[in-house]
Amino acid sequence: MNEIWDAKTYDAERRRLVPCFDLFYGTAAELVARTVPGNPRILDLGAGTGLLSFILAERVEPRGLHLLDASREMLTHAQSRLAAWRPVITVQSLTDPLPAGPFDAVVSALAIHHLPDEQKRGLFSRIRTVLGAGGIFVNAEQIVGPTPWHQRLYENMHLGAARALGSSPEEVASANQRMQYDRCSTLAKQIEWLNELGYERAGCFFHWFRFAVYAGWKIGG
Repeated sequence: MNEIWDAKTYDAERRRLVPCFDLFYGTAAELVARTVPGNPRILDLGAGTGLLSFILAERVEPRGLHLLDASREMLTHAQSRLAAWRPVITVQSLTDPLPAGPFDAVVSALAIHHLPDEQKRGLFSRIRTVLGAGGIFVNAEQIVGPTPWHQRLYENMHLGAARALGSSPEEVASANQRMQYDRCSTLAKQIEWLNELGYERAGCFFHWFRFAVYAGWKIGG
């Protein structure tokens, strides 16, 4: 997917194409800030240009920040944006072995939905192994509706709001083209996986049509 994103215009497009941008990214950051120790060690999966990591870093002042993405161009932008925190950069796929950790927080935004369900669930399992005790996994994600009716509503609300925020017909068409590659799952299914894999307190903490923020914690070993 990375080759059809332009790192130079990505951030501006996010603002228009994620109509709930502030609450969406902000909820993920608040979950980390309010539930893990100060100055956490953070791993950002599918970090892109560092949008989520920057919001997090300003909020929690991490003592370690590790960014992982398959696009070197995206990570170059992220490294510049986050230079004050001296992030570790890793260019790799989400299906490759994760950095060993332990991390206090593993976060992701609009990346994991590109994987098929079996690989999503496998990644959730691998994430838990690199979390330290008390650590959080929080995913700000695009989801699919539980029924075709819900999905049509999600799509109409999303694209209508994006147009109202200034997305051009060309930008909306491009977004629709990219979404043909998505492998989105329902919110309920993903929270169910977290519970099955031993995460605790798993739940949804923000939901606006096709955008949701859900999380789970590693309380024990």
